[in-house]
Amino acid sequence: MSYHSRASHTPAPTTPVSVVGRGLEMRYGDTVVFTGVDVTVAPGHMTGVLGPSGSGKTTLLRVLAGLAEPSGGIVERPTLAPGAMGMLAQVPRTVANPRWPLRRIIAEPAAIGRRRCEVEPVAERVGLDVALLDRFPAQVSDGQLQRACLGRLLVQAPRFVFCDEPTSMLDPVSARMVVDVLQRLVDDGTAMLLVSHNRPLIERRCDRVVELRRPS
Repeated sequence: MSYHSRASHTPAPTTPVSVVGRGLEMRYGDTVVFTGVDVTVAPGHMTGVLGPSGSGKTTLLRVLAGLAEPSGGIVERPTLAPGAMGMLAQVPRTVANPRWPLRRIIAEPAAIGRRRCEVEPVAERVGLDVALLDRFPAQVSDGQLQRACLGRLLVQAPRFVFCDEPTSMLDPVSARMVVDVLQRLVDDGTAMLLVSHNRPLIERRCDRVVELRRPS
């Protein structure tokens, strides 16, 4: 009886719901890219990362997403199902299969999960003309292809989204649309990290900001 009494007053171990980096450092040989970085990517929040070229913004994103190991510090992540982390790249042509039409690119996560996907409503949601769905990446603009990649992200429906300069190659109209869709994901509870050179964008949209400096 006393055993159960003690157990009932012992706090259960907490499971992290955010991706948290503490004291993160990255170096290559004697070159320090960044050091002492603390960052949290939490559900319902957009965390921004600012900094000049060479300050390690993309490297920090890759560390938090689990694609690279830091030289120092720790990263805590929740236990996630496959597909619970999504990426939106700066250059969509580097992540879109050139042999697939936009329709297949958008529907890829559904195909992996063996579930049905109505592509046209997704295309409309991201502002992609449905007449372009059967075209290949080489036949559309960067902005149109980025919209398709954003549509793929919506089909995937990840809990965490890591965006690496997602608007830097886009015209102002396309950039605004992409950011608006990302904001709606955050409003619905998605945790998001947004890397950008665009200070006004980061300061306007992000409630948490990490600023990296170029190594001296």
